[in-house]
Amino acid sequence: MDRTTVEVYEERAEQWRDTRPARLLERAQALGASIPAGVPRLDAGCGAGLHLPALGRPVIALDAAFAMTTLAREAEPAALPVQADLEHLPFRTGSIGGSWARASYLHVPRARLPWALMELHTVLAVGAPAELTYRFGPNRDVVIEDDDEFPNRFFAEWEPDALADVHVGAGFEVHECEHDGGEWVFVRATRARSLPDYVDDQMRLLVCGLNPSEYAADAGVGFARPGNRFWPAALAAGLVSRDRDPRHALTVHHVGMTDLVKRATPRADDLRADEYRAGVGRVERLVRWLRPGAVCFVGLAGYRAAVDRRAQPGPVREGFAGVPAYVMPNPSGANAHARADDIAAHLRAAAALAG
Repeated sequence: MDRTTVEVYEERAEQWRDTRPARLLERAQALGASIPAGVPRLDAGCGAGLHLPALGRPVIALDAAFAMTTLAREAEPAALPVQADLEHLPFRTGSIGGSWARASYLHVPRARLPWALMELHTVLAVGAPAELTYRFGPNRDVVIEDDDEFPNRFFAEWEPDALADVHVGAGFEVHECEHDGGEWVFVRATRARSLPDYVDDQMRLLVCGLNPSEYAADAGVGFARPGNRFWPAALAAGLVSRDRDPRHALTVHHVGMTDLVKRATPRADDLRADEYRAGVGRVERLVRWLRPGAVCFVGLAGYRAAVDRRAQPGPVREGFAGVPAYVMPNPSGANAHARADDIAAHLRAAAALAG
């Protein structure tokens, strides 16, 4: 989250509480009621804790400002206060049964939102509901300096379509993503059995798989099944330095990961052509937004189904969404024609396109 904004809340927490009445309590109550009794629920960016009583128990009051967690305990003494950043959630994988976020993720820079939502996806259980509120605007980052009673706060502004793309990419099934006609965009989603994107605006290479296998979705890592040759080949190619660690790949080596289709299946051939086409549209918008140095499509089937049915392994002459592109065979163990050395060579060639 933006640190200057956190400092504003740290220094003026009581004034914030006294001038900001609780809104959307009915939505908070409905979310809390949908979470099974006894299952932890998270108020992610709880502020002064005005929604905590509506969310039910047990409830975690998380905020980046310590002063806000103190006020949250006053609002709901049974809450567990946690001071933490939305980009670094300190919870066990799959341990949270649902999440409420009223006007908190709007303080995460737009290019960092995929990472923050990846963190949320990781800590939520499969099927967990999530409600988030964002600031409506023309897809930009802005600091409000003068025309606000709490000046110098950072805001990310979003249009609904772009916001829906980011949540789908983060592994959520989006049920609602709508502008209220005023200041807000409401998102209602469910944590899907899928993989989140690992992407940012510093990528030298974006690796795009076909879709997560159910095994990979449950493991939380793409290409995770024993026998899949992607990670051994990526190590051999010097693309990454840690096995099956997409966080490290992104933050250290600037190698991002996404999928054409986010729905997990036992086999890639369970996907439909229309899913591939919709996925290509989302990935194209992602690439135009974050501008990786190059994009590598791992698996010919999806690229042929959605883009070019005659595609062959190698560089794509026309590129993709304005950046160099490469198409390579599927490294799955089920693809007997692809040798590990060949997979590594393809990855080296794809990385070379990024310069």
